[in-house]
Amino acid sequence: MKVGVLGCMAERLKAKFLEEEKIVDLVVGPDAYRDLPNLVEEVEAGRDAVNVLLSKEETYADVSPVRLNSNGVSAFVSITRGCDNMCTFCVVPFTRGRERSRDPQSILEEINAMHEKNFKEITLLGQNVDSYLWYGGGLKKDFKKASEMAKATAVDFAQLLDMCATRFPKMRFRFSTSNPQDMTLDVIHVMAKHRNICKYIHLPIQSGSNAMLKAMNRLHTREEYLELVKNIYTLIPEMHLSQDMIAGFCGETEEDHKDTLDLMEKVKYSFGFMFAYSERPGTLAAKKMEDDIPLDIKKRRLQEIIDLQQRHSLYRAKEQVGQIQEVLIEGTSKKSQDQWKGRNTQNTVVVFPKENYKMGDFVEVKIENCTATTLIGKAVGYSDNN
Repeated sequence: MKVGVLGCMAERLKAKFLEEEKIVDLVVGPDAYRDLPNLVEEVEAGRDAVNVLLSKEETYADVSPVRLNSNGVSAFVSITRGCDNMCTFCVVPFTRGRERSRDPQSILEEINAMHEKNFKEITLLGQNVDSYLWYGGGLKKDFKKASEMAKATAVDFAQLLDMCATRFPKMRFRFSTSNPQDMTLDVIHVMAKHRNICKYIHLPIQSGSNAMLKAMNRLHTREEYLELVKNIYTLIPEMHLSQDMIAGFCGETEEDHKDTLDLMEKVKYSFGFMFAYSERPGTLAAKKMEDDIPLDIKKRRLQEIIDLQQRHSLYRAKEQVGQIQEVLIEGTSKKSQDQWKGRNTQNTVVVFPKENYKMGDFVEVKIENCTATTLIGKAVGYSDNN
């Protein structure tokens, strides 16, 4: 048997796999899949095979993914690869490479293939979807050098989102992940324009402290972030937001931590992804900054963030009790075989009795009760989106 490791962590761990542990024969980075036949030949000849080079062009645009364990209802469609933002804590630019966007026509073709298979919801996916920019190919950083014709016909994320929602009015669209410094109000206006674009944004900030944002190389301030949130809620009052938050980043003071809790109070996220800081080898933070916050303090601050988020999650869930909401059925509830589960436009999980509905149906559900993470209701009929 020959053993290989493939994916975005292969480059960082290649020496450990091949030289120290000697546990694999083949190490393949995320952009080297086209070289797999040659690499397998190298292994068969008794040689270690490595290709972890990151491409400036590869977008997988001509690759039709095999959707293992798919529920047949919702699917991810990649629109960008890589990231240029170089946050000091993040290893993504080193494992995925520079930002490059996929031809919008190939995106629409993949969505159409999903539509023909009766998929009902698509999530447009990228390390930073707001940086999407297609001008005929090439890295985003080179856009300024493009011809005037290329610039005139370029497609940004707001335009791509509008194209998808317009062409497939019976499909729902989500996207992830956004970066506050790159998000424009054009995107929010497109979301407000289309009923089939879900009213939910994952909007990571990592910290509520300007000092920490600067140390993390997040290219926006606390004030700019809150202004963006204010504009989002003004344009789409029913919008729900979620967050990423890091507790105990290098040099974080109690005042910095309190700034994070204060920002959370102002935004009141629906849910979040919260972590205690840990170094990622190869990042600027690992090379240049001291991981100087004791573990017990990191854990305490993280728990305070989690506790506050749970209160806000319950607050946002209670707001929805009494409403009739459109829910896309994605499967059977984990807790009861007699209940369906799905998500509403705000990305909240909803459970309700099965009755005569089936997976893939859009159903109107009257929300009768809730927990911090789940809405509980009863179907009142089919949605007109079916």
